[in-house]
Amino acid sequence: MKFTCTKENINKVLNLTCPLASRQGHLPILMNIMINAVDTGVEIIATNLEIAVKTNLRAKVDEKGTFTVPAKTLLDYINLLPDSQIDFLLENNELVVKCVGSSTKIKGSPSEEFPVVPEIDEKNVYTISVNKFKDGLSKTIIAVAKNEIRPELSGIYMNFFGSRYKGLVLASTDSYRLAEAKVDIEQGETEIQAIVPARTVYEIIRLLGLSKEMESETNVRVWVSENQIAIRYNGFEMTSRLVEGNYPDYTQIIPENFKTIAIFPTDVMIKKIKAASLFTSVGVNAVSFDLSVESKTMAVSSTNAQTGEHNSEVDADITGEENSILLNHRYVLDGLQQIGENVEFGVNSSDSPCVFKEKGKSDYLYIVMPIRQ
Repeated sequence: MKFTCTKENINKVLNLTCPLASRQGHLPILMNIMINAVDTGVEIIATNLEIAVKTNLRAKVDEKGTFTVPAKTLLDYINLLPDSQIDFLLENNELVVKCVGSSTKIKGSPSEEFPVVPEIDEKNVYTISVNKFKDGLSKTIIAVAKNEIRPELSGIYMNFFGSRYKGLVLASTDSYRLAEAKVDIEQGETEIQAIVPARTVYEIIRLLGLSKEMESETNVRVWVSENQIAIRYNGFEMTSRLVEGNYPDYTQIIPENFKTIAIFPTDVMIKKIKAASLFTSVGVNAVSFDLSVESKTMAVSSTNAQTGEHNSEVDADITGEENSILLNHRYVLDGLQQIGENVEFGVNSSDSPCVFKEKGKSDYLYIVMPIRQ
């Protein structure tokens, strides 16, 4: 194996693939990346057995071959090299890396020891705006369950062309709050549902963010089958297993009407809640919201027997009836930080779920269950 490339090009692909490789584990080979030099260029692959990422490196290939080397070692070393041409040569089970003024040998392992990376099942493909897809994932990952007591809640539910929306619906819930985003689909028409693991979603967000800085493609291609999701964008491919099981029918808890609706500036409310959070009880995180139709204000308050109490008001356009609700401030802040300039806040009672969404928009909603008083 022998090929030549620039530091800039290999840095790009290593930053995409290397973070997926394990830092430690029972299978040392998973700490490696696989390098395949073929006629058309060089493929660099990483996997953790659940997720696999394949990238294409622009390089001049003089001799085809394949080998694996420790991901972190290679990335850390390449980062120290000057911005110039780099030569790679496989010699006696070592990857020789030559650059201006230096030559290094990195020990590795034969590619036969590397896990087989699954091919993309190209049956159901969808073309989606990369910005909208990444935004929808970022807005819904916040409500995914952190534990795996109920495995189906440990990922994001994707519903393509379901009855709720003729596009893509992303949803997540940990039973205390729920996030739902609607994303337009440019191409594709098959109805299918999938639960994508949280780790995979974080990896997709990371990869799309890095790749977007490198190239100018506006759409990402997404494939979904019975047990796999795959994406292709800007020269990389990612495949992942799906979570088994059926996602609960969360739509039953989404209120259709509200007794009280308040509209207020997002940034102002975030500051008030952060102030109130300093005076909440540890573990409860309870902040009270009192909505006054008469004074057109929302009172934000909290109390803690050890640290004190906080009271403040936010001017709001409030319609309906007087209302109050006690909420976990962490959950509320997570949702508000996904919403634009003005929030529409719907409340029915102190013991019913409330809804946050951006004023005048219906593509995202965030539901929080109240703290029982």
